[in-house]
Amino acid sequence: MRVKPLFVIISTLSLFLAVVLIYPSPPVAPSKSSDSTSAKSDIWSVQRIVEWRPCKWWLQSHLTHLIGVHEKGYSYGIEVLEGWEVGFGLALPAKSNGYIRVDCYGGLNQMRRDFCDGVGIARLLNATLVLPKFEVAAYWNESSSGFSDVFDADYFITQMNGFVNVVKELPPEISSKEPHRVDCSKRKGQFDYIEIVLPFLLKYHYVSITPAVSQRRDRYPKYAKAALCQACYRALKLTESLEKKANKLLEAIPKPFLSLHLRFEPDMVAYSQCQYSGLSPTSMKALEAARGDDRKPWTGEAARIWRNRGKCPLTPNETAFILQALSIPTNTNIYLAAGDGLMETEGLTSIYSNVVTKSALLSGEDFETMHGNTKAALDYYVSINSDSYMATYFGNMDKMVAAMRAFKGLYKTLFLSRRAFAEFTSRGLEGKPLMEALWKAHKDDFIKGRGSALSDCFCEFKL
Repeated sequence: MRVKPLFVIISTLSLFLAVVLIYPSPPVAPSKSSDSTSAKSDIWSVQRIVEWRPCKWWLQSHLTHLIGVHEKGYSYGIEVLEGWEVGFGLALPAKSNGYIRVDCYGGLNQMRRDFCDGVGIARLLNATLVLPKFEVAAYWNESSSGFSDVFDADYFITQMNGFVNVVKELPPEISSKEPHRVDCSKRKGQFDYIEIVLPFLLKYHYVSITPAVSQRRDRYPKYAKAALCQACYRALKLTESLEKKANKLLEAIPKPFLSLHLRFEPDMVAYSQCQYSGLSPTSMKALEAARGDDRKPWTGEAARIWRNRGKCPLTPNETAFILQALSIPTNTNIYLAAGDGLMETEGLTSIYSNVVTKSALLSGEDFETMHGNTKAALDYYVSINSDSYMATYFGNMDKMVAAMRAFKGLYKTLFLSRRAFAEFTSRGLEGKPLMEALWKAHKDDFIKGRGSALSDCFCEFKL
C-alpha cells in the first residue's frame, strides 16, 4: 500500500529531470556594465602554471670561487660549487685590478639598467666600483641627475658588501685624473669585457664604460651575475626624502588599485613610425612636431606588416578596450603611471572614470619642482607596490617593475599585447569576437608567466 506514493514521487522527479534536459535554461543576458557580476571573472582569477622567482643560487649563495692568476698576471675567478652555504664576501679577491665608473645615459630606468649591468662587469673584471655618473637625456630637462639625488648611496654600498667593492671617493693618486673611456655601447654581437676592457683597466687603473646593449649576461660566471642581481633588486633604495614623497603618493591613491603604465606620448609615437587616424588636432600637432623630417610614418603594406609585428603603441582607447576584454571592472581605481604629454587620455577616462595621476594627488608646488627622474622614481615605487600592474609597452621601466614585483611575490602583472590587438583587428575582428580573442591571448600569457620577469636573476617555477 505504501509503494504507490513512492512510485508517484519517483515518476514526478523523472519527469522534471527530463524537462530540464530537453529544454535547457536560456543563456544569461550580457551585463550592461562590466561592474556587474558576470560568469567570467577578471584576468587575475586565472590559475597560473608558472611563476618567476629569484633563483636559489643568488638568494642562498650556494657558490664561491677560487682566485687564480692568469699568465698575464691578473686575477680571475674559478667557480666551485659547495655542499654548504657560504657568503659571497669570501669570494672577493684581496687585490683589485683597478677602478670602474659606469656612465649611464637616458631616462632613469635605462640608467638603472645600465648601472646594474655595470656592477656585474665590475665583479667580472675584479674591479672596484666607483659610484656611477648619471647623465639624463636632453628631453628630461633635468638640472640635477646624480646617482645620490635618487638613490641612497650609503645603503647601496652596505648592501653590496661581499659582492663587489664600492667606493664613494677615489684615492688621491687617481682622483685628479679623468677615467680612460672604453666605448662598449655600440658594439654588435657578443662583447668580451675580459678581452677588451680588462687590458685598459690594468694599464690605466681607472676606466669608465657604458655597458653594451647586446651583451650576453648568460655567459657571466654566477658570482658576477649575483653582484648584478644584488645591485638591481636589493641594493638600490630611494633616498629618504624621495621615498617619503613616494609613500605620500602611495597613501593618497584609493585602494585597491591597478597601476597602468601607458605609453602614448608624442615622442614615443613618433619614434614608432606608426600611423594613427582619428587623433585630435592637438595630438596631431604635437605628433607632427615630434616626427620632424626623419621619423615619417610607414605607409601601405609596410605599415600593415609593421603594426602586425606589435611595433605600434596602444592608444588610450585601445587600452581601455583590452582592459574591458580582460573583465577589469570600469570602476577600478587606476593609477596612471605615465610621462608628461600623454595624448588622447579621454579614450581611457571616458570608460574608466576612477583614474588618478601624480599631478592630481601631489600639491601643485611639490609637483612643479620635480624633475623627470623624480617623477619616474615615483611611478616606479608606486608600481612595485600596487595591487596589480599592467603595461602597454615592454620598456626599461616595465622590465624593472615586473622583476621587482616577482621578487616581492606580487604576480598580478601583465603586459598588454600590441601584437595580438593588431593581428586580430587586421583580420576584421571587432566587438565581442575581438574581446574573446584578446581574452584568450592574454590568458595564455598570464598562465605561462610570459615576459613577467628578467631571466638573469629569476628562475621559472612550475606550480
